[in-house]
Amino acid sequence: MVKFFYVLAFVLIIGGLLYNFAALQIFNLIIPKDADTHLVASNVQYGSDERQVLDIYAPDKMAGPLPVVVFIHGGSWSSGNKNGYEFVGRAFAAQGFLTLVANYRLHPRHPFPAFVEDAALTLDWATRHSAEYGGDEHQVFALGHSAGAYNLALAILDPRYLMKLGTDVSAIKGIATLAGPFDFLPLDSAITKDVFGAVDHLQETQPVNFARSEVPPFLILHGSADTTVYPKNAAALNRALQNAGANVSLKIYGGVSHVGIMISLAKPLRGRTPTFDDVLTFFKNYTVAIAP
Repeated sequence: MVKFFYVLAFVLIIGGLLYNFAALQIFNLIIPKDADTHLVASNVQYGSDERQVLDIYAPDKMAGPLPVVVFIHGGSWSSGNKNGYEFVGRAFAAQGFLTLVANYRLHPRHPFPAFVEDAALTLDWATRHSAEYGGDEHQVFALGHSAGAYNLALAILDPRYLMKLGTDVSAIKGIATLAGPFDFLPLDSAITKDVFGAVDHLQETQPVNFARSEVPPFLILHGSADTTVYPKNAAALNRALQNAGANVSLKIYGGVSHVGIMISLAKPLRGRTPTFDDVLTFFKNYTVAIAP
């Protein structure tokens, strides 16, 4: 049965890459999800644009303010939708997190740095408004896949994004990235040339150029078989953060693809790659228990 879901996921998502991840939404509809969770609210505005919305998931039994997880999807900065990631929202909700699954503005209608600004806005919203839905605004974690991992990394590492919003950075306790592009100059693909080719100062598009010590802990996860975003991106950011004196961990999964690292968050597929367990352990290691 697990093999069936894995093959189905691979076929659907690879096909969906050509159709704005429509196939991922089909995968999300049919994949078994974590029980004892519920959708608290949908399409909550964190900004004024129609794309600046998020969905909120929580465990059915909520005891006290819950630590918060922000999830940012991938899609080459030009596609993707939170509606295909209910399985992620419910996965972390089942483990006791209030989980925010967000959309963001997309290229080309909204060129760089709009999608990075939206990652910052989502984090800022979590530190200011998650308590309204049962979350702990002082314990915010974030997870991103592919372009979403890039958006989060740059929003955190380049201090200008959160500083502009007056965000309480101390409330952000950990960042986990899956298959993120962090070091791709000279522009190394048709996608990066399309999205970043018109940017005047390309150095400002690279997360590795903003590595510094005063950032939350980072967990960088990547697959060795990723031919969409090469593992050298993970190694480069890990090295830059280590050299800067930051708290960072790197794990490369042998034989895992760009799609495989993400779909292994789904309940039936977690046995293939320990993505979910590694991210969950990382978040829980930095979660502070709240006294009753």
